[in-house]
Amino acid sequence: MRQSPSNVQLSKAFPLLPGWLRWHKPLWRPPRITGGATALALWLLAISGSFAADGAPAAPPALKVLYVTCGGYHDYAAQAPYLTTNVSQLVNATFEVKVGLEGLSNPRFAEGYDAVFYNVCEEKAPDQVLDNAMQTARNGKPTVLMHCSIHAFRNSPRIKEWETFCGLRSKVHDPYGPFTISKLDQSSPITKFLAEEWKTAGDELYQTIAIDPQSHQLLRAKSPVDGRQHIVCWTSQFGQGRVFCTTLGHDMKTCATTEFRQLLANGLLWACGKLGPDGAPASGYSVAPTRP
Repeated sequence: MRQSPSNVQLSKAFPLLPGWLRWHKPLWRPPRITGGATALALWLLAISGSFAADGAPAAPPALKVLYVTCGGYHDYAAQAPYLTTNVSQLVNATFEVKVGLEGLSNPRFAEGYDAVFYNVCEEKAPDQVLDNAMQTARNGKPTVLMHCSIHAFRNSPRIKEWETFCGLRSKVHDPYGPFTISKLDQSSPITKFLAEEWKTAGDELYQTIAIDPQSHQLLRAKSPVDGRQHIVCWTSQFGQGRVFCTTLGHDMKTCATTEFRQLLANGLLWACGKLGPDGAPASGYSVAPTRP
């Protein structure tokens, strides 16, 4: 039987050596490398490649986010590139934009993505589309729901289920205009960076009809029209999946604010379990500021 190099012994490797040396016990014998030791050596070699020259762990891969957008009443063609570009400058994430709901007909539409971001305003969608979207979140896929996604699908048979998925029920909004947003949870890592109050120069204040008791309220705004308070940002758990929601973001007046862009970035990180209790991204998920 052919000997493998790992089983070759030094005293038998050179038969032409003088007899006294061939039969003399070697002064030093290289250690035999067994299968387990070989595996260990290969494993150590492999993990050494995951560390930088200074010994620091290599950065994790960027979060891959599916950004779904479509519908009327909003300038989604401008919002999609603006939001995805600006959020990816705040966190280690890449976005793939899909216009339309056709892809959601496939129950595996979100495979290969770390999260799904919805910025849609369709009044109706096939049951299968909504079922797949909700089941994907229920199975554990992190989800972000922005603005009209909360009002969407009002003419669909699955609207009740969609409202449960959103964690809040709303049907109408105040007239477009400026209003002040206040913080409800002082300790939430998502909103910790915000001042107690901040203003948008213009947006649609969605009127809260009801909010699920399990939804965690983060921000609210007082209606300039009738003085009522409405929830504008919250989180919830849907099955195994985390869901971050905000009714803000009708147009660029809110989207262009640093507060809103950071809110989306933090909400995405929270949904993915990558936001620390201090409001800072988990290691490897922050983006170094670009020098001028």
